[in-house]
Amino acid sequence: SEIGVDVKEGDYLLSINGKEVTTKDNPYEFLENLGGKKVEIGVNAKPDSAGVRTYMIEPLKSELELMYLDWVNERRAMVDKLSGGRIGYIHVPNTAVDGNRELYRGMYAYHGKEALIIDDRYNGGGFIPDRMADLLDRKTLSYWHQNGLLPGRAPGIAHDGPKVMLINGYSSSGGDAFPYYFKKLGLGKLIGTRTWGGLVGISGNARLVDGGYISVPRFGIFDENSNWVIEGIGDYPDIEVVDLPEQLAKGIDPGIEKAVEVLLKELEANPVKKVSPPTPPDRSGWIEQEIK
Repeated sequence: SEIGVDVKEGDYLLSINGKEVTTKDNPYEFLENLGGKKVEIGVNAKPDSAGVRTYMIEPLKSELELMYLDWVNERRAMVDKLSGGRIGYIHVPNTAVDGNRELYRGMYAYHGKEALIIDDRYNGGGFIPDRMADLLDRKTLSYWHQNGLLPGRAPGIAHDGPKVMLINGYSSSGGDAFPYYFKKLGLGKLIGTRTWGGLVGISGNARLVDGGYISVPRFGIFDENSNWVIEGIGDYPDIEVVDLPEQLAKGIDPGIEKAVEVLLKELEANPVKKVSPPTPPDRSGWIEQEIK
């Protein structure tokens, strides 16, 4: 809860803005159109008005972001458990600001992991994700050592281990382009189901007087051999895995399980080289030569 709001799981919600809340009421009814506004709530550890505590809170306009973060955290924990902490997990929700931020944050957090799962499922697109692909394609150019610290690398966020990307039918637009670039760069296997296949870009659409706008397709994608690609087709997975609703409802994620399985096999066949700093050099001879 917020700072100063002493509400715990299991407490009883007794009132909202002075209105009594009973077991017959839907509490959401009292919060209608109050998202982002100050609201007084009354809570207690027991269903009794004696000793009730009141707090001013600001309800969210939507729980969607919390549900999304919970979904991501569940999969991150799943990957950590299945891999014994060897594999990092990054979900990329789009190829706009949020997606770029999450990819960079994830690369900073997990660049020391032996392998990475990049989850492109439900990626809603945004910008052309060439820089995102470049980030995943970075290779370590050198290491730097300072006494008392672990070696650092340059560039600071680079990952030399194996990677896979999860895709599905809701990976769209930039979410189509991202796995296309991932595969084209040879970064790893695509796992899941075929992407949406909608990659004609829209840009600079004029708004209408009523605040709406018309979405007009303006540019499409083709490859170096002058072939139109992806639009109406999508990206096909190297390994098809269908996320069945009945499995997801039970907390099972077949795509995650397959991704971990594939990466652990790759790590077994090609272990990631562990780099240690060399013995410090004896430079005394260099000084003597300079003095002479």
